Amino acid sequence: MTAAAEPHGPVDALGPADGFAHPALFYADEREYVAGTVPFVRAGLAAGEPVAVAVPGDRLELVREALGDVADVVCLLDMREAGRNPGRIIPGVLRAFADAQPPGRRVRIVGEPVWAGRTPGEYPACAQHEALINPAFAGRRITVLCPYDVRHLDAQVLADARATHPTVIRSGVERPSAAYDPEGVVARYNQPLPVVPDALSFAFHAGTLPTARHTATREAAAHGLCGTRLEDLALVTAELTTNSVVHGGGSGVLRVWAEDGHVLCEVRDAGRLTDPLAGRRPAAREQRGGRGLLLVNLLADLVRVHSEPDGTTVRCWFARG
Repeated sequence: MTAAAEPHGPVDALGPADGFAHPALFYADEREYVAGTVPFVRAGLAAGEPVAVAVPGDRLELVREALGDVADVVCLLDMREAGRNPGRIIPGVLRAFADAQPPGRRVRIVGEPVWAGRTPGEYPACAQHEALINPAFAGRRITVLCPYDVRHLDAQVLADARATHPTVIRSGVERPSAAYDPEGVVARYNQPLPVVPDALSFAFHAGTLPTARHTATREAAAHGLCGTRLEDLALVTAELTTNSVVHGGGSGVLRVWAEDGHVLCEVRDAGRLTDPLAGRRPAAREQRGGRGLLLVNLLADLVRVHSEPDGTTVRCWFARG
């Protein structure tokens, strides 16, 4: 990528006055980062709009320092924690903040879900997350500004950013993205998950749901998962296997194994997941049921889903220690 430009003037990537905007901010160094995010935050505060900044911790400190005293009125979140699982970001970060504001008030959020430390296993879920922001907030009065580090992210990531954001800001100039195709990104990263031959495998049906949960918990404990993370895996296993029985043809296959400091559990069934936003919408208080995949996203450290005509696989990661 080219060298950093000199700091530019403020960009107020607000979008339509009564609608949704989702620009990508391409930055090359810390100066461009601050110049692209802090004026956006200040403009929102000046307009009386609620503002949140959810970015990796080192970038969060840059923004906090640049904002000075007004940082206290901004919701500041470390995305490395709040958004470790990309599937958690829409319901647990973006919607959680936006839905807590007075109805009808425009909201601004700086959200950086993709950084150089993301693993290859995490990235497909990140790309799908960015694509799904668009239908998740269509018609709402919200701007979600997403920074991208052009020096440390590879060309495919930046190409995907152009495909998932209607506009791109570079050197203070916002332009429409000719490559915008969020549905294409969701489909492209609906990737098959490689089979792990030495994983524990357990075929379940309605009569063996308790056994499936106990089997997963016992195997996870044997791989070193403990405490609340073991409890989380038990809950996730219960939700996924129950969902398979109710919505996925009445049965499925559970697998559990350890890999790279994590314990993984996976459920495959004959159901077909046709709603890409399933598990990414906060549940309404009066809603009965339909919280299973949401709970899975909120508890796991990473969730990957592969859906095809003859079945769906949901794979979840839980960090040990």
